[in-house]
Amino acid sequence: MRQIRAAIFAALFPFMACLPAMAQDVTLTSRDGDVTITGDLLGFDGEFYRVDTIYGELTVDGSGVLCEGPGCPNLNAYVAEVTLSGAPTIGHILMPALIEAFALRQGLEAARDNASDVSFAYTLSDPTNGEARGRFYLRLTNTDEGFADLLAGEADMVMSLREVTRSEAIRGREAGLGDLRDTRRSRVLALDALVPLVSAGNPVTTITTPQLAQVLAGEITDWVQLGGADAPIAVHLHDSTTGLGQSTERRMLQGGATAFVDGTIRHLDGAALSQAVSQDPFALGIGSRSEKGLTFELALTGECGFAMQATRRAVKTEDYPLTAPMFLYLPARRLPKLVREFLAFTREPAAQLVIRRAGFVDQLPEEIAINDQGDRFANAVLRAGQEVTLGDLQRMTQILSPLKRLTTTFRFEPGSARLDAQSRSNVDGLARALESGFYDGRQLVFVGFSDGEGPAGANRKIALRRAKAVRDAVLHSAETAQLDRLKIETEAFGEAMPMACDDSEWGRRANRRVEIWMR
Repeated sequence: MRQIRAAIFAALFPFMACLPAMAQDVTLTSRDGDVTITGDLLGFDGEFYRVDTIYGELTVDGSGVLCEGPGCPNLNAYVAEVTLSGAPTIGHILMPALIEAFALRQGLEAARDNASDVSFAYTLSDPTNGEARGRFYLRLTNTDEGFADLLAGEADMVMSLREVTRSEAIRGREAGLGDLRDTRRSRVLALDALVPLVSAGNPVTTITTPQLAQVLAGEITDWVQLGGADAPIAVHLHDSTTGLGQSTERRMLQGGATAFVDGTIRHLDGAALSQAVSQDPFALGIGSRSEKGLTFELALTGECGFAMQATRRAVKTEDYPLTAPMFLYLPARRLPKLVREFLAFTREPAAQLVIRRAGFVDQLPEEIAINDQGDRFANAVLRAGQEVTLGDLQRMTQILSPLKRLTTTFRFEPGSARLDAQSRSNVDGLARALESGFYDGRQLVFVGFSDGEGPAGANRKIALRRAKAVRDAVLHSAETAQLDRLKIETEAFGEAMPMACDDSEWGRRANRRVEIWMR
């Protein structure tokens, strides 16, 4: 079946002849004639040949060899090509917006060729002579299919709405793609969030995180139990074959849902889900922030009174507990120079602005002054545990008041000391900023916080260990940073400033964090 699908895709794009599936014989000879390598050409990125030989797969610098054989590329008319496969949420709007912005930055013209509703290509050409410089092929199915295409050699990158699974990582290593769980094999392209959705006519405006888990588990079945009309709740979720569906199920199970209620209505895409919910006054859906359509987002609350909504800043800081990173996964092989330049562009401020305008949450760090942080200090006084003293609160206020909070925040996987995916991306981003000298002359404080479970003294010690661990991870990654040009400190206040209620795992996870404060 996969061979048939590959043939169909190749027929749609006949100019894809240089993909690995079309490998041909080549002979590479050093310019002095002393060394000769023969094998099947697996790829050429404009600079390096990748050849399957009797010695295994070799990468050879093209400047040092001459190529002979039917598989040799035309060096004077080389076109960088890359195929991306996976989640339509990324491929429909975000990726085209980034490709077009990148072409503008490079002084190239971008032309789109639609082969079907799920397959299209962008050709980037030199406007002076019309010669193609690069082609981006996009295939929109779902995250599972994206990884399947990568493993089968039919794609170079995966557009994913979840992290790679263990079985996919094992098969990727066996296929010579490297360790797909390595931080170098993936990057967070943008951020989204999972949000509870209802129709605009539904009188319910908030739901506690335990109640949401109970609705999904079938323990709460009527709106009257949530303060609404006496009518059964119709639950809508993304299909379990989609990345968002799989991410939703994982997050809900972590939040206390033991299973999913029978009769749950599943949808293959976010637009269909939001449309169905908007038309049913008794529906409750879990959808994405970027595809809410005409629905209304319920605020997540808890018994302690906190209310959380998926605002741009709350998603960026992960203060909202159901963030959904959007990934690009790449194999451990050299990509064409133009493609590498595109990947570098996605991290630039200009690309982050494109991401925001496309309706997603960017990762550009922002500094938030105390006066712009809402009621954080008032909540610290009202919601801090009984073991947090007035002296603790005064000390925290005295230290943090002169500083600004950076939106770059670090949180941990449930039941683990390992940073979550968004936070691992934040380590890399902060390290690159330190290496560039962006924060030279500044004071950076890594501040640890905890949930309220357990003694306050022990929580402060745990929070301080986490702050030091995050600091060490950032400094380890910032290999070329001149650290004598800035001041780096660590602090911890434990449970003194909760962001959410501790009555669910989601709330406790939101409270276990390391923030960056600076001046």
